[in-house]
Amino acid sequence: MVASAGAAVQVAPNRFYLTMALTCALVAILGFVPTYWAPLAAGTLAEAPIVHLHAVLFTAWSAFFVAQAALVAAGRVARHRALGLVGISLATGMLLVGLATAIHSTGVQIAMGFADRARGFMIVPVTTILFFACAVSFAIANRTRPEIHKRLMLVASIAILMAAVGRIVRFALGRAGMLDGPPPIEFSILPALITDLLIVAAMIHDRRSRGRVHPAYWIGGGAWLAIQLGRIPFSKTPQWQAAVDWLLAF
Repeated sequence: MVASAGAAVQVAPNRFYLTMALTCALVAILGFVPTYWAPLAAGTLAEAPIVHLHAVLFTAWSAFFVAQAALVAAGRVARHRALGLVGISLATGMLLVGLATAIHSTGVQIAMGFADRARGFMIVPVTTILFFACAVSFAIANRTRPEIHKRLMLVASIAILMAAVGRIVRFALGRAGMLDGPPPIEFSILPALITDLLIVAAMIHDRRSRGRVHPAYWIGGGAWLAIQLGRIPFSKTPQWQAAVDWLLAF
């Protein structure tokens, strides 16, 4: 009886992380249906190869994250760890392609006549992919400490959902003619806060299941919130404009 109860306590958190991984995957896919998947299926999407590579890698991450969570939930921890190198390779590719896509998209938007907004908003994808890479790196560094590892991986995976949520919000507003071209940097706070609700949900689960919120959520989630808020004023500084010039030179 005691052994059975202990097993139940261990399985429940694992199922929670599988549920969160599935939720992240669903948001990532649905968020890009109006502006990417639907036009792609209809044959009306005209995008550069880097954009398609970006879609492949980020979609692959969603599948990888679900698969890894499912392995742990099934008790196949050794297999989960064996696939770690796949995650490292995938995250590295996402970092490089994510930055390249941000540079490409900003260049296109500038050519369309939206230079000011495009240069300012570029800070959103750049800081998002950099945070993702840092969070995944810290998670990998703590791979022998699963309580930290799984929480940082979840925070990282939630952070990159902001693009999907932002497309849903912007598509709805765009249909009413409220937004044309790249959005102003202030727009980023709405999808950011909506996405953050998933981190809040994870923190609530911690509080209910453990009696307290794990520090990984406070540190990882807090750092991500600080970036979301701080990048708005920083995007208007000469330092960021210099950084944009440097990135666009690639």
